[in-house]
Amino acid sequence: MDDFLLAGRQIAGNRMKGKNPFDDTDVYKVIEGASYILSISYDPSLDAYMDSIISIISIGQEADGYLTTYITIDSTYSPVRYCPPGGRWQNLRCSHELYNSGHLFEAATAHYLSTGKNSFLDIALKNADLLVNVFGEERKTDVPGHQIVETGLIRLYMITEKKEYLDLARQFLDLRGDSLKRRPRGEYSQDHKPVVEQDEAAGHAVRAVYMYSGMTDIAALFSDEAYKSAVNRIWSNVVNNKLYITGGIGSRHRRESFGENYELPNLTAYSETCAAIGNVYWNHRMFLLHGDAKYIDVLERSLYNGVISGIGLDGKVFFYPNPLECDLEFAFNKGTFDRQPWFTTSCCPTNLGRFMPSVGNYIYAQTSNKFYINLFVESETNANIAGKTPVFIKQETKYPWNGDVSITVSPEKASRFALNIRIPGWAKGQPVPGDLYAYISGQTCLPEIKVNGSPVAYTTDKGYAVIDRKWKHGDVVFFSLPMQVQRVVSNEKVVENTGKVALERGPVVYCFEDVDNGYELNSLVLYDNIVFEEAFEPDLLGGVVTLTGKCPVDETTKTYKAIPYFAWNNRGINTMKVWLPGRKKQILKLF
Repeated sequence: MDDFLLAGRQIAGNRMKGKNPFDDTDVYKVIEGASYILSISYDPSLDAYMDSIISIISIGQEADGYLTTYITIDSTYSPVRYCPPGGRWQNLRCSHELYNSGHLFEAATAHYLSTGKNSFLDIALKNADLLVNVFGEERKTDVPGHQIVETGLIRLYMITEKKEYLDLARQFLDLRGDSLKRRPRGEYSQDHKPVVEQDEAAGHAVRAVYMYSGMTDIAALFSDEAYKSAVNRIWSNVVNNKLYITGGIGSRHRRESFGENYELPNLTAYSETCAAIGNVYWNHRMFLLHGDAKYIDVLERSLYNGVISGIGLDGKVFFYPNPLECDLEFAFNKGTFDRQPWFTTSCCPTNLGRFMPSVGNYIYAQTSNKFYINLFVESETNANIAGKTPVFIKQETKYPWNGDVSITVSPEKASRFALNIRIPGWAKGQPVPGDLYAYISGQTCLPEIKVNGSPVAYTTDKGYAVIDRKWKHGDVVFFSLPMQVQRVVSNEKVVENTGKVALERGPVVYCFEDVDNGYELNSLVLYDNIVFEEAFEPDLLGGVVTLTGKCPVDETTKTYKAIPYFAWNNRGINTMKVWLPGRKKQILKLF
């Protein structure tokens, strides 16, 4: 917070306290997360604390709305070697000025919607108006080095209906890769060709999915077919070629980037926590654009595996990368083998802080006459169907440990509308859309759905079970999803996984740690005829379902035990593997 006071000349000094040009955003992300918490459960002390932080931020804002503290403090100084010193907007490739604005806008929107207060929103609008005056109508044709200002501007537009914000968001995207109007910066920044011509996920993975999220917003708000086609192509490239089984993206430590098609190493996987979060943001927008459950399938996979693996069970330690293997030789987590309480570049902890309280936003959705159940989470919500019929919805479930889901539908008065319940791809024998991963033996039957205890006929549409009927207060929908253990194999083009198998149960990917198995993980082989037994262990890792199987190894019976991938590295430093060799035959007798 000192940097905001330094920028406002409220404390003495001419050097920023932070280490990076984007450190302002850590504060914004904390406010965003706290705002979501307030929207769930009001806490007056938290509300007051945010007010105090916002008052300090306002001190650092210049009179015309400019807000990037390190430049205001001393424009002749840069905290990082990769970016030369300079005044406003001189080094957008690396200055993160527009990145800072994007997180400001995201946080201010969340705060306003949660509290109804204008204090933080006014700061954001003042900054947004400055950006419009400086960049709007192509007065300045440069674009941000690190994307997110686009989605931030769009969120402000959704509140204010000020079209200049929407137009500027589109301008930043339209100018990207346009060599006729500016000098593009290359693939790392997704600036190698115009966005509507891109067809492959490339460059820095976090920047990419933030940009794809903004493109999807533009496709929807402008009904733009070129943008729509582009995000469809890029999404298809990701899910068919560049997605980890955990829902993580970005395979290379170098430049935190996507690799080539099918380049999905396990030990050296980068799979940054922020990228998995961005993958959730993007896939939610793709669902809103298309109304197809396949996008929620990818969202769910990222959420239950690649996102929450990034935070320890105590909520205090974090992974920056999320590998699918650990050998205690390759120090994957910024030079360490275990979770860390902080990083010099600490985007992942604060990104988790803003994301986790927002998960409720992804459970439900609605159109004028359809109500969608996307995620199966113990929860309740209120909606208005066709803008006039209040409906209370309540879910009761122990998902993902149990596949039973009960949904109580209570309209204020009996009303007809369609309840769309997602049938997860994994429940139909397809771990992810496309052919990147497959189950050895697929489950293809649709679940039976009951209403008030009686089976009900339903149609299917875009991955949803559609129950269109006249609902009355207290109607109960019940169904059960198959939670058997599945063996997963990769497309043969993923050379890293040749001959290897992974385990899943429901949406949860499993892994093996040496603390559970007591011997070298390299000796484990997942023979096809090993039967894994499932057990909920309430005192292990906060309460998880584990998978246990027995197999003769070296003339002794060995017990294999797998835990959910997200929970690994919470019992000290261990070797770990998601993918193990698999063989069709076991010569010795199995027990």
